[in-house]
Amino acid sequence: MPMIDIYAPKGLIADRHQLAQDLARTIMRWEQVPEIPFFLDNTAAFVHELDAEGFSTAAGASGSVRVQVTTNAGALNRDQQLGVVQDITALIADAAGDPTLTERTWVALGEAVPGGWGIAGHAYTNEEIVQHVRALLGKA
Repeated sequence: MPMIDIYAPKGLIADRHQLAQDLARTIMRWEQVPEIPFFLDNTAAFVHELDAEGFSTAAGASGSVRVQVTTNAGALNRDQQLGVVQDITALIADAAGDPTLTERTWVALGEAVPGGWGIAGHAYTNEEIVQHVRALLGKA
């Protein structure tokens, strides 16, 4: 159940809610998880708007977007990493209506350590997540 944080210049993304939902569904597709409430309700994206003076490249520009994706450890293999970064980058540029934004969109993938992924007051390990989902699907 990834968490996605998007940091963008204020006003760049017209429909932040739609972008957040599109990004959450994209990462679910790449993780190949079933569309069950456990994943649908716990995979989320948060769009953070920043004033232009709140960030800068070394060259002084403030027109970039930073996306931080946190998954449980080992959730994405190399092909999935490449695909999710490509899709997220394209979604950001589409949402901004600026195809050149692909060159200024940075996606950082990170993994929570086993036991470092908390939902509903429980710090899940990867195996606990798998066991929980199997039980929800009646495959325990």
